[in-house]
Amino acid sequence: MNQNNNKTLKNELEDLQYELSIVLEAMLLYAGVKRDKLENAIEAYIDNIDNVLENSNKEGVDEILE
Repeated sequence: MNQNNNKTLKNELEDLQYELSIVLEAMLLYAGVKRDKLENAIEAYIDNIDNVLENSNKEGVDEILE
């Protein structure tokens, strides 16, 4: 049973990763990133988001929209 739960959890995490990647792509496209630059923009976002927001006092969506 424990192995079944681990498999289910792994599948759920993979699904969540996929959904988050789709949302990130949509967010960047909406922000004006061209499709041919999307991969580079995603890498730049992931590499820099923590540094950009380290001094923010907002949370959740407000932090991202800041």
